[in-house]
Amino acid sequence: MAWSVLVVDDDASFRQLAARTLRSWGYAVVGEAATLAEAVERATALRPDAALVDVGLPDGDGFELAQWFATLSWPPRVVLISSDSDAANEALARRVGAAGFVPKDELVGPSLRRLLDGG
Repeated sequence: MAWSVLVVDDDASFRQLAARTLRSWGYAVVGEAATLAEAVERATALRPDAALVDVGLPDGDGFELAQWFATLSWPPRVVLISSDSDAANEALARRVGAAGFVPKDELVGPSLRRLLDGG
């Protein structure tokens, strides 16, 4: 059975690209969200195995969302993404309970797949 993934990003075209990429790797993209509030609503309803979360959301940030995910009784594996490839994002991502951080320009690289798979 394929891992289910929720894609959270305020840019619709990036969400579509990420969803296509994840599906091509065999993941089941079960939902998309453009805001932190939508992500909470969809995650609660869909209970995904993993979430790909943008750091910059219009109503909060991905670090805050990753902390919320970590408190769930079924915490999904969270990978944070951003167009800002600041190396500090990796350390902060892990501090808030995420599996890691991947710059958006490395979306199709091996790092995202490895983090989603638990490596």
